[in-house]
Amino acid sequence: MKRSYCCRKNSGAPRRSGNVTTWAAMDLGLKGEEMKDFTPPPDIASLLPRSDFTRRDFIGATLAVGFALAVRPPGAETITTTSDGLEAGEVRIPVSDGEIPAYRAMPAHGGPFATVLVVQEIFGVHEHIRDVCRRLARRGYLAVAPELFVRQGDVSELRDIQTIIAAVVSKVPDSQVFSDLDATAAWAAATGSADPGRLGITGFCWGGRIVWLYAAHNPALKAGVAWYGRLAGEATALQPQYPVDVAARITAPVLGLYGAADQGIPLRTIEEMRRALQAAKANCEIVVYPDTPHGFHADYRPSYRPQQAADAWRRLLEWFAGHGVAA
Repeated sequence: MKRSYCCRKNSGAPRRSGNVTTWAAMDLGLKGEEMKDFTPPPDIASLLPRSDFTRRDFIGATLAVGFALAVRPPGAETITTTSDGLEAGEVRIPVSDGEIPAYRAMPAHGGPFATVLVVQEIFGVHEHIRDVCRRLARRGYLAVAPELFVRQGDVSELRDIQTIIAAVVSKVPDSQVFSDLDATAAWAAATGSADPGRLGITGFCWGGRIVWLYAAHNPALKAGVAWYGRLAGEATALQPQYPVDVAARITAPVLGLYGAADQGIPLRTIEEMRRALQAAKANCEIVVYPDTPHGFHADYRPSYRPQQAADAWRRLLEWFAGHGVAA
Protein backbone atom coordinates (compact mmCIF):
# COMPACT_ATOMS: atom_id res chain seq x y z
CA MET A 1 0.00 0.00 0.00
CA LYS A 2 1.34 3.38 -0.94
CA ARG A 3 2.00 5.82 1.86
CA SER A 4 1.93 9.58 1.51
CA TYR A 5 3.78 12.12 3.60
CA CYS A 6 2.24 15.32 4.87
CA CYS A 7 5.07 17.79 5.35
CA ARG A 8 5.09 21.08 7.12
CA LYS A 9 7.80 23.66 7.34
CA ASN A 10 9.88 23.30 10.48
CA SER A 11 12.64 25.88 10.44
CA GLY A 12 13.96 24.63 13.77
CA ALA A 13 15.23 21.30 12.43
CA PRO A 14 18.22 20.65 10.20
CA ARG A 15 17.93 20.10 6.49
CA ARG A 16 18.81 16.56 5.62
CA SER A 17 21.25 15.87 2.86
CA GLY A 18 21.09 12.93 0.49
CA ASN A 19 17.85 11.21 -0.44
CA VAL A 20 15.06 13.29 1.10
CA THR A 21 12.51 10.62 0.17
CA THR A 22 14.39 8.15 2.37
CA TRP A 23 14.56 10.59 5.25
CA ALA A 24 10.84 11.33 5.03
CA ALA A 25 10.03 7.63 5.02
CA MET A 26 12.21 7.10 8.05
CA ASP A 27 10.34 9.87 9.85
CA LEU A 28 7.15 7.87 9.33
CA GLY A 29 8.82 4.80 10.79
CA LEU A 30 8.72 2.89 7.50
CA LYS A 31 11.13 0.03 6.85
CA GLY A 32 11.99 -2.48 4.16
CA GLU A 33 9.29 -2.99 1.54
CA GLU A 34 7.18 -0.16 2.99
CA MET A 35 9.91 2.30 2.08
CA LYS A 36 9.88 1.07 -1.53
CA ASP A 37 6.17 1.85 -1.81
CA PHE A 38 6.47 5.26 -0.19
CA THR A 39 5.36 8.21 -2.37
CA PRO A 40 6.33 11.67 -1.14
CA PRO A 41 4.73 14.89 -2.37
CA PRO A 42 6.59 16.49 -5.29
CA ASP A 43 7.66 19.51 -3.23
CA ILE A 44 9.12 17.59 -0.29
CA ALA A 45 12.60 19.07 -0.73
CA SER A 46 11.30 22.62 -0.47
CA LEU A 47 9.37 21.76 2.68
CA LEU A 48 12.43 20.52 4.51
CA PRO A 49 14.26 23.24 6.48
CA ARG A 50 17.60 24.42 5.18
CA SER A 51 20.93 23.76 6.84
CA ASP A 52 24.23 22.17 5.92
CA PHE A 53 24.16 20.08 9.08
CA THR A 54 22.65 16.66 8.41
CA ARG A 55 20.75 14.29 10.66
CA ARG A 56 23.72 11.97 10.61
CA ASP A 57 25.91 14.84 11.80
CA PHE A 58 23.45 15.50 14.62
CA ILE A 59 23.36 11.91 15.80
CA GLY A 60 27.14 11.57 15.82
CA ALA A 61 27.98 15.07 17.04
CA THR A 62 30.55 15.56 19.77
CA LEU A 63 31.87 18.67 21.46
CA ALA A 64 34.56 20.69 19.72
CA VAL A 65 38.10 20.56 21.08
CA GLY A 66 39.71 23.76 22.38
CA PHE A 67 38.48 27.21 21.46
CA ALA A 68 36.21 28.07 18.55
CA LEU A 69 38.08 29.08 15.41
CA ALA A 70 36.50 32.55 15.42
CA VAL A 71 38.25 33.41 18.70
CA ARG A 72 41.64 31.75 18.23
CA PRO A 73 44.26 32.26 19.45
CA PRO A 74 43.07 32.85 23.02
CA GLY A 75 44.57 35.78 24.90
CA ALA A 76 47.39 35.67 27.42
CA GLU A 77 44.97 36.16 30.33
CA THR A 78 42.99 33.02 29.53
CA ILE A 79 42.12 31.11 32.69
CA THR A 80 42.56 27.35 32.76
CA THR A 81 40.93 25.51 35.65
CA THR A 82 42.26 22.08 36.50
CA SER A 83 39.98 19.06 36.62
CA ASP A 84 41.94 17.51 39.51
CA GLY A 85 39.48 16.34 42.13
CA LEU A 86 36.61 16.63 39.67
CA GLU A 87 34.65 14.28 37.50
CA ALA A 88 34.62 16.20 34.23
CA GLY A 89 34.09 15.42 30.58
CA GLU A 90 31.61 14.96 27.76
CA VAL A 91 28.25 13.32 28.40
CA ARG A 92 25.20 12.57 26.25
CA ILE A 93 21.82 14.09 27.09
CA PRO A 94 18.66 12.27 25.91
CA VAL A 95 16.35 14.77 24.18
CA SER A 96 13.09 14.54 22.27
CA ASP A 97 14.72 13.60 18.97
CA GLY A 98 17.86 11.75 20.00
CA GLU A 99 20.86 12.79 22.08
CA ILE A 100 22.95 15.94 22.31
CA PRO A 101 26.50 16.25 23.64
CA ALA A 102 27.21 18.24 26.78
CA TYR A 103 30.09 19.01 29.10
CA ARG A 104 29.59 18.07 32.75
CA ALA A 105 31.84 18.83 35.73
CA MET A 106 31.25 18.05 39.40
CA PRO A 107 33.22 17.14 42.51
CA ALA A 108 34.60 13.60 42.34
CA HIS A 109 33.09 12.73 45.71
CA GLY A 110 29.95 13.58 47.61
CA GLY A 111 26.59 14.74 46.39
CA PRO A 112 23.88 15.10 45.44
CA PHE A 113 25.00 18.54 44.31
CA ALA A 114 23.17 21.72 43.47
CA THR A 115 22.94 21.92 39.68
CA VAL A 116 23.82 24.83 37.41
CA LEU A 117 22.87 24.76 33.73
CA VAL A 118 25.55 26.69 31.81
CA VAL A 119 24.33 28.26 28.59
CA GLN A 120 26.89 28.91 25.86
CA GLU A 121 27.86 32.01 23.95
CA ILE A 122 27.47 32.00 20.17
CA PHE A 123 30.74 30.03 19.99
CA GLY A 124 29.16 26.86 21.36
CA VAL A 125 30.42 24.70 24.19
CA HIS A 126 34.06 25.50 23.53
CA GLU A 127 36.90 25.60 26.04
CA HIS A 128 35.81 28.76 27.86
CA ILE A 129 32.37 27.35 28.64
CA ARG A 130 33.91 24.07 29.76
CA ASP A 131 36.24 26.01 32.06
CA VAL A 132 33.26 27.84 33.57
CA CYS A 133 31.77 24.43 34.36
CA ARG A 134 34.99 23.37 36.10
CA ARG A 135 35.08 26.62 38.09
CA LEU A 136 31.56 25.94 39.35
CA ALA A 137 32.42 22.31 40.10
CA ARG A 138 35.35 23.43 42.23
CA ARG A 139 32.82 25.45 44.26
CA GLY A 140 30.76 22.31 44.87
CA TYR A 141 28.28 22.40 41.98
CA LEU A 142 27.30 19.95 39.30
CA ALA A 143 27.62 22.17 36.23
CA VAL A 144 26.49 21.02 32.82
CA ALA A 145 26.59 22.82 29.47
CA PRO A 146 24.54 21.18 26.69
CA GLU A 147 25.50 21.95 23.07
CA LEU A 148 22.35 23.81 22.04
CA PHE A 149 23.27 24.45 18.39
CA VAL A 150 23.92 20.84 17.45
CA ARG A 151 20.91 20.39 15.14
CA GLN A 152 21.59 23.58 13.21
CA GLY A 153 25.34 23.26 12.70
CA ASP A 154 28.86 23.24 14.08
CA VAL A 155 30.02 26.76 14.94
CA SER A 156 33.45 25.70 16.14
CA GLU A 157 35.07 25.87 12.69
CA LEU A 158 33.37 29.01 11.41
CA ARG A 159 35.76 31.93 11.11
CA ASP A 160 33.70 35.00 11.92
CA ILE A 161 30.83 36.09 14.12
CA GLN A 162 28.60 37.25 11.27
CA THR A 163 28.74 33.81 9.63
CA ILE A 164 28.10 32.06 12.93
CA ILE A 165 24.97 34.11 13.52
CA ALA A 166 23.63 33.91 9.97
CA ALA A 167 24.40 30.24 9.31
CA VAL A 168 23.58 28.72 12.68
CA VAL A 169 22.50 30.87 15.63
CA SER A 170 19.65 32.66 13.86
CA LYS A 171 18.15 29.26 13.00
CA VAL A 172 17.96 27.97 16.59
CA PRO A 173 14.38 28.10 17.94
CA ASP A 174 13.90 29.24 21.51
CA SER A 175 11.43 26.41 22.02
CA GLN A 176 14.14 23.89 21.11
CA VAL A 177 16.53 25.50 23.58
CA PHE A 178 14.00 25.37 26.43
CA SER A 179 13.24 21.73 25.68
CA ASP A 180 16.93 20.81 25.66
CA LEU A 181 17.55 22.64 28.94
CA ASP A 182 14.58 20.86 30.52
CA ALA A 183 16.02 17.57 29.29
CA THR A 184 19.45 18.46 30.69
CA ALA A 185 18.00 19.23 34.13
CA ALA A 186 16.06 15.95 34.03
CA TRP A 187 19.17 14.04 32.98
CA ALA A 188 21.19 15.52 35.85
CA ALA A 189 18.51 14.57 38.38
CA ALA A 190 18.30 11.04 36.96
CA THR A 191 22.03 10.47 37.50
CA GLY A 192 21.52 10.68 41.25
CA SER A 193 24.38 13.17 41.51
CA ALA A 194 22.16 16.26 41.31
CA ASP A 195 19.63 17.68 43.73
CA PRO A 196 16.64 18.67 41.54
CA GLY A 197 15.45 21.02 44.27
CA ARG A 198 18.55 23.21 43.84
CA LEU A 199 18.52 24.11 40.15
CA GLY A 200 20.21 27.23 38.82
CA ILE A 201 21.19 28.58 35.42
CA THR A 202 23.82 30.96 34.10
CA GLY A 203 24.62 32.03 30.57
CA PHE A 204 26.80 34.41 28.60
CA CYS A 205 25.92 36.73 25.69
CA TRP A 206 23.47 34.63 23.62
CA GLY A 207 23.10 32.48 26.72
CA GLY A 208 22.42 35.54 28.88
CA ARG A 209 19.22 36.22 26.97
CA ILE A 210 18.24 32.58 27.38
CA VAL A 211 18.67 32.79 31.18
CA TRP A 212 15.99 35.48 31.47
CA LEU A 213 13.63 33.58 29.17
CA TYR A 214 14.20 30.26 30.93
CA ALA A 215 13.37 31.89 34.26
CA ALA A 216 9.93 32.58 32.79
CA HIS A 217 9.70 29.05 31.36
CA ASN A 218 10.67 26.63 34.13
CA PRO A 219 8.87 27.04 37.48
CA ALA A 220 11.31 24.56 39.09
CA LEU A 221 14.23 26.95 38.55
CA LYS A 222 15.48 28.49 41.79
CA ALA A 223 17.80 31.24 40.47
CA GLY A 224 19.59 32.53 37.39
CA VAL A 225 22.53 34.75 36.53
CA ALA A 226 22.54 36.38 33.10
CA TRP A 227 25.79 37.80 31.73
CA TYR A 228 25.28 40.59 29.17
CA GLY A 229 22.36 38.97 27.37
CA ARG A 230 20.22 41.08 25.05
CA LEU A 231 17.07 42.33 26.73
CA ALA A 232 15.09 43.70 23.79
CA GLY A 233 15.14 43.22 20.05
CA GLU A 234 13.25 42.37 16.90
CA ALA A 235 11.10 39.28 17.27
CA THR A 236 11.28 36.46 14.74
CA ALA A 237 9.32 33.26 14.26
CA LEU A 238 12.06 31.28 16.01
CA GLN A 239 12.89 33.88 18.67
CA PRO A 240 9.45 35.40 19.31
CA GLN A 241 10.19 37.15 22.63
CA TYR A 242 12.92 38.94 24.51
CA PRO A 243 13.44 39.25 28.27
CA VAL A 244 11.58 42.57 28.46
CA ASP A 245 8.54 40.83 26.97
CA VAL A 246 8.44 38.12 29.66
CA ALA A 247 9.42 40.18 32.72
CA ALA A 248 5.98 39.75 34.25
CA ARG A 249 6.25 35.95 33.96
CA ILE A 250 9.70 35.50 35.53
CA THR A 251 9.29 33.28 38.58
CA ALA A 252 12.92 32.77 39.66
CA PRO A 253 15.25 35.49 40.97
CA VAL A 254 17.64 36.57 38.19
CA LEU A 255 20.80 38.62 38.52
CA GLY A 256 21.77 40.50 35.36
CA LEU A 257 25.42 41.50 34.84
CA TYR A 258 26.04 44.18 32.19
CA GLY A 259 28.63 46.65 30.95
CA ALA A 260 27.76 50.31 30.44
CA ALA A 261 29.98 50.45 27.35
CA ASP A 262 28.36 47.44 25.67
CA GLN A 263 27.82 48.56 22.06
CA GLY A 264 25.17 45.88 21.46
CA ILE A 265 23.05 46.42 24.57
CA PRO A 266 22.10 50.10 24.98
CA LEU A 267 21.59 51.41 28.49
CA ARG A 268 18.05 52.42 27.54
CA THR A 269 17.12 48.73 27.13
CA ILE A 270 18.60 47.94 30.53
CA GLU A 271 16.48 50.68 32.06
CA GLU A 272 13.45 49.40 30.17
CA MET A 273 14.05 45.94 31.65
CA ARG A 274 14.45 47.39 35.13
CA ARG A 275 11.12 49.19 34.83
CA ALA A 276 9.42 46.02 33.59
CA LEU A 277 10.83 44.00 36.49
CA GLN A 278 9.81 46.65 39.01
CA ALA A 279 6.29 46.75 37.60
CA ALA A 280 6.09 42.96 37.92
CA LYS A 281 7.57 43.09 41.44
CA ALA A 282 10.08 40.49 40.29
CA ASN A 283 12.84 39.52 42.71
CA CYS A 284 15.56 40.40 40.22
CA GLU A 285 18.55 42.71 40.13
CA ILE A 286 20.66 44.25 37.36
CA VAL A 287 24.25 45.38 37.95
CA VAL A 288 25.88 47.66 35.38
CA TYR A 289 29.65 48.14 35.42
CA PRO A 290 30.80 51.62 34.26
CA ASP A 291 33.09 51.88 31.24
CA THR A 292 32.85 48.13 30.70
CA PRO A 293 32.35 46.40 27.33
CA HIS A 294 30.38 43.38 26.24
CA GLY A 295 32.06 40.08 27.05
CA PHE A 296 33.94 41.36 30.09
CA HIS A 297 34.00 37.86 31.63
CA ALA A 298 35.50 36.25 28.52
CA ASP A 299 39.11 35.97 29.71
CA TYR A 300 40.26 34.56 26.36
CA ARG A 301 39.22 37.72 24.45
CA PRO A 302 40.39 41.37 24.40
CA SER A 303 37.06 42.38 26.00
CA TYR A 304 38.10 40.75 29.29
CA ARG A 305 38.09 43.01 32.32
CA PRO A 306 39.60 41.11 35.30
CA GLN A 307 38.32 43.37 38.06
CA GLN A 308 34.73 43.46 36.81
CA ALA A 309 34.79 39.74 36.00
CA ALA A 310 35.99 38.86 39.51
CA ASP A 311 33.36 41.05 41.15
CA ALA A 312 30.62 39.61 38.95
CA TRP A 313 31.71 36.04 39.69
CA ARG A 314 31.56 36.80 43.42
CA ARG A 315 28.05 38.16 42.92
CA LEU A 316 27.06 35.02 41.02
CA LEU A 317 28.16 32.75 43.87
CA GLU A 318 26.40 34.92 46.45
CA TRP A 319 23.24 35.08 44.33
CA PHE A 320 23.02 31.30 44.02
CA ALA A 321 23.82 30.78 47.71
CA GLY A 322 21.16 33.29 48.74
CA HIS A 323 18.41 32.03 46.42
CA GLY A 324 18.12 28.31 46.94
CA VAL A 325 21.09 27.10 44.90
CA ALA A 326 23.70 26.86 47.65
CA ALA A 327 26.51 24.42 46.91
